[in-house]
Amino acid sequence: MVRLCRGAFYLHLNQQALRVEGLRKSFRSGASELVLFDNLSFELARGEMLAIVGASGAGKSTLLHILGAVDKPSTGEIYCAQFRLSSLSENAAADFRNREVGFVWQFHYLLPEFTALENIAMPLLMRGDSKANAEKEALQWLQEVGLAQRSHHRAGELSGGEQQRAALARALITKPKILLADEPTGDLDSRTADTVFELIARLHRDFQLSSVIATHNFGFARRCHRVLRLENGKIEEIAPASLAE
Repeated sequence: MVRLCRGAFYLHLNQQALRVEGLRKSFRSGASELVLFDNLSFELARGEMLAIVGASGAGKSTLLHILGAVDKPSTGEIYCAQFRLSSLSENAAADFRNREVGFVWQFHYLLPEFTALENIAMPLLMRGDSKANAEKEALQWLQEVGLAQRSHHRAGELSGGEQQRAALARALITKPKILLADEPTGDLDSRTADTVFELIARLHRDFQLSSVIATHNFGFARRCHRVLRLENGKIEEIAPASLAE
């Protein structure tokens, strides 16, 4: 089992990967306003693996979308490196996502008619890399996640665990600094889920990522450096050991 050293990331505490200040997200429903969360503030240190737990519908997925510049908050700010995300144009936000952030979702979103190699190479091709270089990098990542022998199988022919490993390789092929994972093991059986989480933890460590993982799996959350609970529109830090089995 890969265990993250809780003290290891403190070397980077003064080097924030993300800073969230006063985040609010609300939606209009006729004359009413539905507030999903309000006044969220927290930081992600460089090299930290941060878990976010909370009930379904608490806003974890929306929060990750906002952290990755896929969505915008109603109010509040997110700072990442030299970027203030609310100030980014649509094109600048897309460039930020492509260069700074890797996404892994509960459902892998691989294109089933394309091979594993083609799926993983796609972010580099979209960035303008040559096909030869993109496929070379993709093959290296397939080896990294243990799927080299499945490189020419279509995504629809892969098992659930293999699909999620391929999705992780696709997320990291652009060498992002931040990994955002939304229930990355939620659609897998317990043994496969543990294998995928172990892989995420190893890649987080080996490639010096800063990661935010939204999960219902308290066992996985306890193995992260810190845990935040999103509940009733508010966020609070809780001790990992306090999470029930």
